[in-house]
Amino acid sequence: MAIQTLLFASLLIVSFIDSNLGGTKDRLLSELQNSLDVTAKPAQDGVVLEAGKDMVTITWKLKSSAKVDADAAFKTIQVKLCYAPISQVDRPWRKTYNELRRDKTCPHEIVSKLYDRTPQSLDWTVQLDIPTGTYFVRAYGIDGDGHEVAYGQSSDEGRTTNLFSVQAISGGHVSLDIASIFFSVFSVVSLLVFFVREKRKAKLGQRK
Repeated sequence: MAIQTLLFASLLIVSFIDSNLGGTKDRLLSELQNSLDVTAKPAQDGVVLEAGKDMVTITWKLKSSAKVDADAAFKTIQVKLCYAPISQVDRPWRKTYNELRRDKTCPHEIVSKLYDRTPQSLDWTVQLDIPTGTYFVRAYGIDGDGHEVAYGQSSDEGRTTNLFSVQAISGGHVSLDIASIFFSVFSVVSLLVFFVREKRKAKLGQRK
């Protein structure tokens, strides 16, 4: 709860700063061309994916219905993992904004690479740091100035279809567990050595 409170406070501060900054107009998701066809297919349908283990096959390409040269400005493609609405409830640090600079829907980058007009595919293993939740995938077409100019996503506009769930790993990593055991044993041994030395000093003092 303390961490959530801290994150919420940080979000409020950032939002306040953003709202008071002058400069260029925010890019809006609603103003971008929805010209990318994106799919995300888990290796196993209907199964909760395990972080660090299970895989999702992600594909993206220009929609056949897109205008001619709709991708002319694309320099790179940025693919992101995004929270479905059910995983945003009571989590303001995941809140959806139409302004892309403020949007918290898609914080997890999957890949960013040079744009290729041919259909692309990626077998992505769910990373260990992905929280438990329900997700979809979104791809952005990025221009030479680093601005989003188009997008596409594996879900519908309301982000309620073609979703998949992830279960974060429980407990610590094996290496951390080993390190914890090592330091615990070291502490006990050090304490025993300390007591043995103190007893020896006490006996030597009595003999004198």
